[in-house]
Amino acid sequence: MRQTAAQFLAMLTAQGRKPGRAESVVLLHGLARTEASLLVMDAALRAQGYEVINDSYPSTKASMADLAAGVGARVARCGVGPDGAVRRVHFVTHSMGGILLRLWLRDHRPEGLGRVVMLAPPNQGSEVVDALGGMAAFHWVNGPAGAELGTGPDALPRKLPPADYEVGVIAGTRSLNPLFSRLLPGPDDGTVSVASTRLEGMTAHLTLPVSHTFMMNSPEVIAQTLSFLDKGRFAPGLTRRAALTSLIGPKPGGTTQAG
Repeated sequence: MRQTAAQFLAMLTAQGRKPGRAESVVLLHGLARTEASLLVMDAALRAQGYEVINDSYPSTKASMADLAAGVGARVARCGVGPDGAVRRVHFVTHSMGGILLRLWLRDHRPEGLGRVVMLAPPNQGSEVVDALGGMAAFHWVNGPAGAELGTGPDALPRKLPPADYEVGVIAGTRSLNPLFSRLLPGPDDGTVSVASTRLEGMTAHLTLPVSHTFMMNSPEVIAQTLSFLDKGRFAPGLTRRAALTSLIGPKPGGTTQAG
């Protein structure tokens, strides 16, 4: 049986923590979500010895420019490691969080910038915003930042520069929203097309059979995120069983239940 997110979180927390490393990870959640959406990822990173900054931000209440201003405050909290050196700062983002980070990195470059993993980022914009962005209900639910994520040449994602830092992108191919999928070209995760996740200058790109809403809780996604942060590359062919084993170890007297 597959673990629920709560069960997986409990198992990760029970692993304890590896010796601390002088590296931090800033997490940036997606549109209309909170820090709770990344709690499982947070626990997995902490278990590997990373210091983690995982704060909510008012994603539906402000413009992208205003929201980006808060990224610097999170980076400043990373501080220095036990040896007094500036911590290496990595980022893991979900959905709109990736665009928020790209906007901030356009104008800022933290000392000790590490690697970036983007989960389902609409790097080329969202056709869903193109189709529904003019509706009052869309603005009520998604706010001003959501309206900036279209695919047109003047939309924010299309105006941001290519990546000039190490970034790995994970895209999902399992949709839980057939209505949105009708608006999206090619394979998609129910919110963002695989094609839209691609970014000029990216280091690596990986597709997995996960949905937009819950991909950050997937053992495969988490294990691949850890691989990229540590080695600068994904691990093609990594199975769910192998991912679970790498995160929580085998079951006593047997193998890890993969479902």
